[in-house]
Amino acid sequence: MLSPRLLRSLLLTTCLWLMTGNAVGLKAQPGETTRILFIFDASFSMYGEWQSGTKIAVAKRLLGEFLDTLKPLPNLEIALRCFGHRVPLRPYIDCKDTKLEVPFGPVAKNVELIKARLQTILPTGTTPIAYSLGEAANDFPQSYGRNVIVMITDGVEECDGDPCAVSLALQQKGVVLKPFVLGVGLGSMFADLMGCIGKFYDITSEGSFKTVLNMVVNQAINRTTVQVNLLDITKKPIETNVDMTFYDQGSGAIKYNYLHTINNRGNPDTINIDPAGAYRLVVHTIPPVEKSNIVLKDGVHNTISVDAAQGTLALHIDGSNRYKSLQALIRRKGEKGTLHVQDFTQIENYLVGKYDVEFLTLPRIIKNDIDISQSKTTTISIPQAGILTIMKQGEGSGSIYLEDGKKLVWVCNLKDALTQENIVLQPGNYRIEFRSKVLQKSENTVERRFKVEPGASTTQKLY
Repeated sequence: MLSPRLLRSLLLTTCLWLMTGNAVGLKAQPGETTRILFIFDASFSMYGEWQSGTKIAVAKRLLGEFLDTLKPLPNLEIALRCFGHRVPLRPYIDCKDTKLEVPFGPVAKNVELIKARLQTILPTGTTPIAYSLGEAANDFPQSYGRNVIVMITDGVEECDGDPCAVSLALQQKGVVLKPFVLGVGLGSMFADLMGCIGKFYDITSEGSFKTVLNMVVNQAINRTTVQVNLLDITKKPIETNVDMTFYDQGSGAIKYNYLHTINNRGNPDTINIDPAGAYRLVVHTIPPVEKSNIVLKDGVHNTISVDAAQGTLALHIDGSNRYKSLQALIRRKGEKGTLHVQDFTQIENYLVGKYDVEFLTLPRIIKNDIDISQSKTTTISIPQAGILTIMKQGEGSGSIYLEDGKKLVWVCNLKDALTQENIVLQPGNYRIEFRSKVLQKSENTVERRFKVEPGASTTQKLY
């Protein structure tokens, strides 16, 4: 049976239907083509009695009446595929009995073509749902559009196919959105079995048939509104100015990209999102945060809340900047992976938490356990560097080492081919070890010891 919540929705929609005589709330998105493929069960079981007649007769009549209400809609194309209608069950079962009876075309034209074709179809064969879904992938044009399948059936898979796997593959490949499955007199016991194919509706009466069709098509052609709340540590939706991407949960395809905004009323801005299918939302903070399996309710304003509390990190040099460009590697505390490479000229936002910062100076400076707090700027300073000028008479190999207590720590290698180099170094005591290219003995190594002072220049001659 239909859930109480769905039943209330059906009753409301039915009342509106009776007042207007048309599909309620249907409106195509401007400039975007929506394609709906109706897959119609014409297998032998559709001869079964249901309500005022056979299932096939009732389904044909109600579908035809509903299609008439779609004629005024712009940017909508429809098509009809049937299965189980060409080969009788005897003497053998044909599990490939499916055919695209009416290819895609403008709704105003194809409504009459589909209604006419339905009248000539007789239920004779089996129920190859999986095969029909697989063949439906070729029914949709290659041009851009929103592709939707609406399947009307009174039975379950009767061949060896796996309709759930086929449907999932179509969604993952981005061929179609999650299909809609209308079970004609199937019973709620089949909800789990059919629900893996798509969004399942158990049609229990003629009265609910067109109402559910209306709801389904309304979801298929309309978008709904969404508000993304980026929450701070107090759960207030004040975070903003960050990119966010909506991915199709099944296929992984990128569906929407938006830069989050707070509107002039001080609220997260409202965006239009297709309510069909499920989404995975990635908010491109540093590091990114995501929320999976987001299912939107059509016809209402949806709110998606994501914890995205942020603070700011600024990098500073004590004194004048001797670097042409300087960057720092930002990592989560205790983790090896680099989250971001921050330039000294930039101030960046990060999620609230602890971070390790490695400055790409010579030698490297590492500062751990840096705290990023909500809506506050954390400033990290490093000493002013000095400049070392190295002069050589010719080519040769050499390196610079920092004197760290009783050990030497490698800082960098000299450039063999240059006879003069300028190197920006942090303050400290250093040594240069150098050997000319023309001298082949280790004892020909030249060593120079020197000190770098903040903001000062020093010159070392290696001859």
